[in-house]
Amino acid sequence: MVNSDTQAQAQMVQFFKYFNRFMLLMWRLGLGPALNLSPDRMGRIMVLTHTGRKSGLRRRTPTNYAIIDDDIYLTAGFGAQSQWYKNIMANPQVEVWLPEGWWAGEAADVTDEEGALDKLRVVLVASGFVAPMLNIEPQTMSDEDFRAATTGYRLLRIRRTDARTGPDGPGELAWVWPLLTLLLLLLLIVRPRR
Repeated sequence: MVNSDTQAQAQMVQFFKYFNRFMLLMWRLGLGPALNLSPDRMGRIMVLTHTGRKSGLRRRTPTNYAIIDDDIYLTAGFGAQSQWYKNIMANPQVEVWLPEGWWAGEAADVTDEEGALDKLRVVLVASGFVAPMLNIEPQTMSDEDFRAATTGYRLLRIRRTDARTGPDGPGELAWVWPLLTLLLLLLLIVRPRR
């Protein structure tokens, strides 16, 4: 049983590794707001930029989130062993790409604060298909079952500090779209006629 649970978690980690690469590319192409058009199904998706605790390099991680009382809440579903979680605990200065803008902020683990379970439930409801994929039904589970199912999860709060603009933000690769449009138009113009 333990072996199959470990194997299932490894497969889930592998799935999210590739899924996150796709999500990050969509954000970089300027399609992040479109990814959030159906939050009931796809979830609310943002990009979290953090600093590697060993490398010092900027890292980007797509993640689900919820906004509660103007703060951003997210969860490390694979717990404290998640690399991005470890990075944030080492350096809580982060940036977030949200559908409505790009922000600098400061992250904190609030897992043990009062009301954390209710906030975690809101975040997992906002995750769309992800929570049910992990056998968690946040809208219908009792507090006791929900607490048991999310043991090991870490809840983080990000307080926005400054609005950001400039290069290296969401849509940095959006220049691709006008170029593709121009190429398609040229193909239509030079195409042999019958």
